[in-house]
Amino acid sequence: MPLRTVVRIAASRALLGAGLALAFGGATAGAQVIEGTGKPAVPADSNELRAVTDSLAGKSGKLRMRLFSRNRTMSISILERLFGERAVSTPGIHPIQDSTVSQPVKLITLLPFSEKFGGKVGDYRLGYWPAEKRGARNEAYENPEGFIEVTPDNVDQPVSEHFKLGDFVTHNQSSVWPKYIVLREELIDKLELVLADLKARGVKTDGVRVMSGFRTPEYNAEGVGPRRGGRARDSRHQFGDAADIIIDANGDGRMDDLNHDGKSNSKDNQVILDAVNRVETTHPDLVGGFGVYRATRQHGPFVHIDVRGNRARWTGALPRLSKSRKKGAAKPGTKPRAGKPAAAGRSTR
Repeated sequence: MPLRTVVRIAASRALLGAGLALAFGGATAGAQVIEGTGKPAVPADSNELRAVTDSLAGKSGKLRMRLFSRNRTMSISILERLFGERAVSTPGIHPIQDSTVSQPVKLITLLPFSEKFGGKVGDYRLGYWPAEKRGARNEAYENPEGFIEVTPDNVDQPVSEHFKLGDFVTHNQSSVWPKYIVLREELIDKLELVLADLKARGVKTDGVRVMSGFRTPEYNAEGVGPRRGGRARDSRHQFGDAADIIIDANGDGRMDDLNHDGKSNSKDNQVILDAVNRVETTHPDLVGGFGVYRATRQHGPFVHIDVRGNRARWTGALPRLSKSRKKGAAKPGTKPRAGKPAAAGRSTR
């Protein structure tokens, strides 16, 4: 093979590795560094190249979508190669077009946040994010980059092995289409890692259900305060990085008996908390909040998981989780008000 051809192939592969790292924020698998540039280089071996492109599936290996916004710093040429030129300019869901990628990952190009007018996108009511009214208190509370458009045709689109777009749609405006959601890949990756951890310990996880995913600010405001639902005004659900879930493998609509004590109650949440703690220890970049909520007349026990960027633990009027409670948690026997933090960090359920 002519030397010029070898150099051109190596440069193309190096560009692919650098572009994926920039586009999706992670180190490329098996990547080296181009001498004198500080940029990642993809090894020439095709199996290693496939390992790099397979990183699109996230830490869990189970992501089936990646998000793109023009506000992000990334290599457009790499995305055009993988998904086609139209994908980077047209909001929507775009299948991968590069045969080197073995995972069925799709690119979701976001509708820019600037398309929201008067608290709405089209006929769909969103309301106003906290930063639109008083400015963001830190980077985690800035306005979202954009929205995923959800239609009757794509509502069942998988975003990972266990979750689909429709799992994260706000629970109102049922007759209004299209709908719009905010969702972060890190949340889905963390949820999949937690499920994998539980499965490895014998828990049946195929029945996982999202009780509440993305909440529009308008919808979230309806339940702010302990007497109206216990939601926080700055709830992480508005930023697409929080989900309330149950494990319901038997399909009865309630949390399964995860600790095998013969009962389905809030104590089963401890099993999920242990898994979350293990995942956060292994992947500190996915650290976030964990809240536990006991059954009411409206619902059974459930847990809140998010990736806010700092560790937070709290209970929503729940009995103590375990005897080995962390320092700073609520004292045994006490029942904090709904949504009040029981450990380090501020609850923004």
